Amino acid sequence: MNPRLPAVLAALALALLLALLAAAPVALAHGGEVPGEPTASTFLLLWSFDPLVWLPAVAAAVLWRSGVRRVNRAHPGNPVPRRRTVAWLLGLMAILVALDSGIERYDTTLFSVHMVQHMLLTLVAPPLLLYAGPITLVLRASSPDTRRRRVLPLLHSRLVRAISFPVVAWVVFAAVMWGSHFSPLFDLSLEDELVHRLEHGLFLASALLFWWPIVGPDPSPWRIGPGARVLYAGLQMPQNTFLAVAIAFASAPLYSHYATNVRDWGPTALEDQQIAGGLMWLGGDVAFIVAVIGLVAAWMRAEERRSVGEERRLEPERAAIREREATLAARRATEGASAVSPGGGSSGD
Repeated sequence: MNPRLPAVLAALALALLLALLAAAPVALAHGGEVPGEPTASTFLLLWSFDPLVWLPAVAAAVLWRSGVRRVNRAHPGNPVPRRRTVAWLLGLMAILVALDSGIERYDTTLFSVHMVQHMLLTLVAPPLLLYAGPITLVLRASSPDTRRRRVLPLLHSRLVRAISFPVVAWVVFAAVMWGSHFSPLFDLSLEDELVHRLEHGLFLASALLFWWPIVGPDPSPWRIGPGARVLYAGLQMPQNTFLAVAIAFASAPLYSHYATNVRDWGPTALEDQQIAGGLMWLGGDVAFIVAVIGLVAAWMRAEERRSVGEERRLEPERAAIREREATLAARRATEGASAVSPGGGSSGD
C-alpha cells in the first residue's frame, strides 16, 4: 500500500468533518418537520455531508486510485483503462446523490423522490461500479502471494459461491424489491434512521449481486452463457413491471407514513404513489431493456470474433487444399497435353 495513503485519508476525513460542521443545520434537520416545497436548486445544492456516507465513498475512491497506480506501474503496457476509473467514480457519485443530496432530504416526504433514490441504488450505481471491474483491479494490484492465499480463496468460498449463484442472485434481488415495498419494513424505514440505512445497504448489496454475472470484466464463481445472460436480465423486466403496476394502481396509499404526512404543497399521497409507480415502471424497464440490448450486442460481437477466429484457424487447411487441387489440375493438364502431342500416339504402315 502507498505509505502516504493513511495521511491522505486522515486529511480527507478532517476536511469532511469540517464540511459536516459547516452544514450542521441542514444535516440535523432531516428527521424533523416536513420541509418546504422542493425546487431544482434544492435537489442540487442541499447536501448533508453525512460522514457515514462520504467517508466510505472517499475511501473507495482513494483506494481505487491507489490500486490503479500500482497496476499501471507494474504493467505499463497494459494499464487500467480510463473508462473503468470513470465508471467507478460515477458509481460512487450516484450513491452520494442518492444518500446525501436533496434527494435524501425529501425521501421521507415524497414517495416519488424515495423511488428515485432506490433506482439510483439499484439500477444506476451497481452497474457502473461493476463495469469498473473492482475485483479485477484487486487481482491485478495484489501480490501473487496475497492473490493466491486470500483473494482467490475468498472469491471461490462457499458463501460467495452460494450467494452469487445466478438463480439465487436473481431471486434475492426480486425478493428485496417486493419484500421492501410490500411489508412493514418500508414504513419502519421511514420512521427509524437505522432501519433506513440498513434498507439502503440491502438495496445496494442485492443489486450488486444481481448485476455481477452480466456487467463488467470481473470473474465470477459461476459462468453463464450469452443466451442465459440475456434471459437473466430480460426476466427482471416483467417482475419490475408487475411491482410497479401494483404500486401505481393501488386504490389507496400503501404506506401510513406518507398518508399521514401533512403538507400544503405538491401531489396528494395517492398521486405521489402513482408517480412513484410510474417512475419504477419506466425507469426499471428502460434499464433492463438497455441491459438486454447491451448483452445481445456483446453476444453478436463474440460470435463474430469466434467466426473470424474459426476462419483464420481453417485458412491454412483451406490453402493447403487449394494448393493440392492446383497441383492435381496442373498434373492433369500436363498428362492431357502429352496424350495429344505429335508423336504421342503409335502410327501404322
